[in-house]
Amino acid sequence: MLVLTRKQAETIHIGEDIVIKVVQTGRGSIKIGIEAPKAVRVLRGEVAEEVGEQSMTTQAQPSTCVAPPTKPATKAGEAMKFGAV
Repeated sequence: MLVLTRKQAETIHIGEDIVIKVVQTGRGSIKIGIEAPKAVRVLRGEVAEEVGEQSMTTQAQPSTCVAPPTKPATKAGEAMKFGAV
């Protein structure tokens, strides 16, 4: 792990497309700004862990989403009850 010391308004560049800027410093916390391409997913650590746990759960369990059966129209021109567009 690379550990850097930065002051307010100083930046860190990652590759050519990602810039991290110290926006504000305070007692026990800092605010940072991150500029990255839209294709790069930026998540806080706790959110990334939650997303990882959810994807593990959904991969382990089969899908329970079942579409209701469609019912043919009973009269000419009557829309189907399910699946009507």
